[in-house]
Amino acid sequence: MRAVVFEAFGDVPEVQEVPAPTAPPGGVVVAVEATGLCRSDWHALVGHDDDVTLPHVPGHEFAGRVHAIGVGVTGFEVGQRVTAPFVYACGVCPPCRQGDGQVCLDQRQPGFTRWGSFAEHVVVERAMVNLVALPDEVPMDVAAILGCRFGTSFRAVTQVGRVRAGEWVAVHGCGGVGLSAVAIAVAAGARVIAVDVSPFALELARRLGAESVVRAQRAEKPEAPVVGDGQVDALAKAVGVAVGGKKPVRPAPDASVTSAPTLATNVPHLIRDLTGGGAHLSLDALGSEETCANSILSLRPRGRHVQVGLLPDALGRPAVPMQTVIGRELEVLGSHGLAAHAYPQLLALVAAGRLDPSALITTRLSLAEAGEALAAMGERPPNGVAVIDPRV
Repeated sequence: MRAVVFEAFGDVPEVQEVPAPTAPPGGVVVAVEATGLCRSDWHALVGHDDDVTLPHVPGHEFAGRVHAIGVGVTGFEVGQRVTAPFVYACGVCPPCRQGDGQVCLDQRQPGFTRWGSFAEHVVVERAMVNLVALPDEVPMDVAAILGCRFGTSFRAVTQVGRVRAGEWVAVHGCGGVGLSAVAIAVAAGARVIAVDVSPFALELARRLGAESVVRAQRAEKPEAPVVGDGQVDALAKAVGVAVGGKKPVRPAPDASVTSAPTLATNVPHLIRDLTGGGAHLSLDALGSEETCANSILSLRPRGRHVQVGLLPDALGRPAVPMQTVIGRELEVLGSHGLAAHAYPQLLALVAAGRLDPSALITTRLSLAEAGEALAAMGERPPNGVAVIDPRV
């Protein structure tokens, strides 16, 4: 089969012909029709993940059709449309028995501990626990990004972060995870402030319903006290998320502000000013020392920080402002994906038309284009979400 392979950390991956996988006992082989390009894949490429063994095929969020079925797998058939979470749970350890397969004690991960989905075929181990059937109404590209971006954000905002209508939510980093979080928080009735360095990413966040958008700047850059409004345009309507079956509630646009983002050298200070004391819930959707600290410092007393973006040891240990955590009695929480058994709720929203993550897909790539795009993610990440079609 054709697959995107890198043989040394930091190399630009290339398409190679490699042996096609066979279905292991208890597992299946999926013919990949769509796979997402994620910052986590870049961490694997540059050597930030200790579980990666070279040579390696990246890719951890995908959708496709069952190609081959291993011994012991029942309830699925060849040709069936499927997806899977990026954590292959074991189904028997204590967290799995409690329904928390996303933190399985014996987890396996495509694109990290195993070869991934930047290929024509990928293996799903422990298929009876991890393989998810797709409704016909859910397109392959949308199903692929549910596996990491939207699924992760859905759980981070609604379950781990316990968002409530009327709360202020700050989202630091507006890539695929961050934009998904913006849409979901807005749909839950929250008032969202989106933070990023990219004007284009902030424009997407604004169109998704963010009430204010903040462009983070270096200290030497001048500040311009202008705050983005929360107008909902065609893109936001397309993403129409409904959480818990309720109609999306979005804040009314404020006619006193303009559409340009605030330029901020002190993001936490600005967010505390805009929110009258700080966000109730804040998410680091990027994963850096600065965004992690800013997220925590943006919170009001008794607020909740959710760390979603990866902070690998190779990048250094982030300086977490624990004195603020103690003084304001903050919650510091982690969120890691979405277990397979929780997919039906999310898929039902998509199938019913109450959620359309396709509005976040801004880039489509062939397998041959995937390697260079992945290598560039450290310096030039795509705006929105990039999806690869391994058949092209």
